[in-house]
Amino acid sequence: MVDEDRRAQAAVVFDALGLAYEQAFAGSAPHRASLRWLVERLAPGSRVLDVGSGTGRPTAQTLTGAGHRVLGIDVSPVMVDLAARQVPGAEFRLADIRETPLPEDAFDAACAYFSLLQMSRAEQAAVVEKLTRAVRPGGLVALATVPLDLEDTEGLFMGQPVRITSFTAEAFTGVAVGAGLTVLAEEQTLFTPSALEAGPEPHLFLHCVREAG
Repeated sequence: MVDEDRRAQAAVVFDALGLAYEQAFAGSAPHRASLRWLVERLAPGSRVLDVGSGTGRPTAQTLTGAGHRVLGIDVSPVMVDLAARQVPGAEFRLADIRETPLPEDAFDAACAYFSLLQMSRAEQAAVVEKLTRAVRPGGLVALATVPLDLEDTEGLFMGQPVRITSFTAEAFTGVAVGAGLTVLAEEQTLFTPSALEAGPEPHLFLHCVREAG
């Protein structure tokens, strides 16, 4: 059962942030390095699922610019509208990934950059499993989170009240492995967003492949 309050809160937060979120986070060098990791390994014209696609930049823009077919999913109407205008070469849907049916083996890759943090731990694990099944065997999955031991914790994010749930780095890696992914590489870094309201935060990037068979 999807937590309706969590979904509404996520949509409200990112509707309010709009382009300010992109301006604060799009300059992340580790995020762009993660996208290069994907682009360097994808065959031409690959189909990629972008979960929590936000404004479309830098993720969908980078992938479509490299010739790939991108489907972005986001719960924020404002973000979906911005993404559709900023990255017309991709497809964007207003939807909740927890409720969205995904055909198995339909994508060559999937990515979820910081888009799981307002879900419960059980929901996050279920979404990672869903993404794994949606990617063909041997396909790639890139995941990024804020690796902290937090569960339904109140806080402020760029001036917006939020409730955050996350895992430690070790536990989040365990979620990926438990979903059937092999973690090929991981990077932990400290990133300071380009926003007055935002302080430095730890980031974890996992680069994975779906196990064959």
